[in-house]
Amino acid sequence: MASASVGVSVLPAAAPRVSARGAPRSSSRSARRAVRAAASNTVDARFALLFDCDGVIVETEELHRRAYNASFEHFGLTIDGVPVVWSVEYYDVLANTVGGGKPKMKYHFGENGWPATASFFDGAVASGDEQENILVDALQDKKTEFYKQIVETTATARPGVLRLMDEAIADKSIAVGICSAATKAGFEKVVNSVVGQERLSKLDVIMAGDDVTRKKPDPLIYNLAREKVGLPANKCVVIEDSMVGLRAALGASMPCIITPCPSSDVPDFKKEGAKAVMDDRRGLGDGDDIVVTLAKLFPAGADEPSFDF
Repeated sequence: MASASVGVSVLPAAAPRVSARGAPRSSSRSARRAVRAAASNTVDARFALLFDCDGVIVETEELHRRAYNASFEHFGLTIDGVPVVWSVEYYDVLANTVGGGKPKMKYHFGENGWPATASFFDGAVASGDEQENILVDALQDKKTEFYKQIVETTATARPGVLRLMDEAIADKSIAVGICSAATKAGFEKVVNSVVGQERLSKLDVIMAGDDVTRKKPDPLIYNLAREKVGLPANKCVVIEDSMVGLRAALGASMPCIITPCPSSDVPDFKKEGAKAVMDDRRGLGDGDDIVVTLAKLFPAGADEPSFDF
């Protein structure tokens, strides 16, 4: 049985952290077995289904954009005297270019110049890695505060994602996980609000961006998830929404389904290697408009996933 053993506080039992080499730290094997027993009913998994969070479980990219802009405004951020504001169109491109919040800001400032703010360094532009990290850390912390407030009032699940997750959780032969590039504080707010404690307690793997040393598009998070569920990469299906996520999945040699957000700067995901691309409005499908089911994805007796839907 796989283990939900990455350090996310939504789990019902204490969980070991992941080291820079990707090995879980645990006080004993018995401790790991206790986590398994409390967290998952998976037995002899034949496949794994791994969900990204932002953009897959919840259409959060616009919520993130608004929260970043609120943080920039809070600190009065300017570049050459012009307030820093990320437009919808720019953020769509950014979301398909860089994974994780802090890397997004460092990428933007690296391309456009580091900002000035009266709140830091006597109003001077950050100079050197130490000051740049101090500024980005403060911006991210304030962004997370705004993001939590926004999530509480606006976040809802995308079509079909909780239905498919429930189908997978109910099947003891399918390991289920969530692998997100988001920072833990914002990630936990989303999954606690939308996925819920009952589902989370039954997952085999839960990982946030803080749990890995390299964020998407690096495949590390999916490679670690594969190790935890104990399956070869070709039996681990990833559901993502962006090029960053697709590259992470393909880098781990895992087949990937894309559910692009309506606001995405939509590239040709199939050309880039996605096994299937959902309609940006229908997603995985719900009610009378179901598209992807567990039975279609993992047919009984099949050795490989199927993407005929």
